[in-house]
Amino acid sequence: MDQAACEQTAQEIANKYGVKGIGVACNVAKKEDASACADKVKAEFGTLNFLVNNAGVIRDNLMLRMKEEEWDMVSDVNLKGPFLMTQAFLRLLIKAEPSRVVNISSVSGLLGQVGQANYSSSKSGLLGLTKVIAREFATKNILCNAICPGFVQTDMTGSLTDDVQEQLKKMIPIGRPGQVKDISRVVRFLCSEDAGYITGNIIRVDGGTATGI
Repeated sequence: MDQAACEQTAQEIANKYGVKGIGVACNVAKKEDASACADKVKAEFGTLNFLVNNAGVIRDNLMLRMKEEEWDMVSDVNLKGPFLMTQAFLRLLIKAEPSRVVNISSVSGLLGQVGQANYSSSKSGLLGLTKVIAREFATKNILCNAICPGFVQTDMTGSLTDDVQEQLKKMIPIGRPGQVKDISRVVRFLCSEDAGYITGNIIRVDGGTATGI
C-alpha cells in the first residue's frame, strides 16, 4: 500500500476534473481498514454515490502446486475485499441519490482458467455477491452490477509471461487486448442515469472472448 501514490492520483483527478479528491491507502481485506476508509470519506464528503470495487491480485499456479497462502491472498483481496468495502460504505450509499456499486469481476470467473483456481473462484464468487447486493438493497435504490473484463493491458496483467499473454490474445475474436478505457467507459455508463433500471447484471467487456456463455 502506498499512501503517497494514492494522494498523488487523487490530486491528479481533482486537478483534471475540478473536483475535490482524497487518497486513502488501505488493505481491503481487513475490516478495520475498510471501516476507516469509509469514515474518512464520510468526514470529507458526508456521503457516497458510487463505489467501484476494483482491487484485485493474481497468484497463478496449477492446483496441485498452489499453496494455501496463494489461495488465501487472492480470495481475501478479490472476494472478501468487495464484501467488506461494500458493507463499510452501505450506510453512506443508502443516504445518497443516485447510489451505485460496480464490482470488477473477470471472464475467468465465467470460464474458469487453467492455473487460476484461486482467481477464477474469487471472481465467480464476486458475481454471486453482486446479485445478492442487488436484491438486498434494490428497495434502498442502490443498484449493483458487475463487469467481466477479458484480457486487459494493466500493470497486473503485465506481470504475466509473454507466452501467456500471447495465448490470451489468441482467445480474443476482436484480435486485440482491452484497454483500461474500455472498462472505465462501462463503469461510467453503469453510474449514469441511463443505467437507472439496471441492477444485478453481469456485463462482459472482453472483445468476444466468452461469447456463448
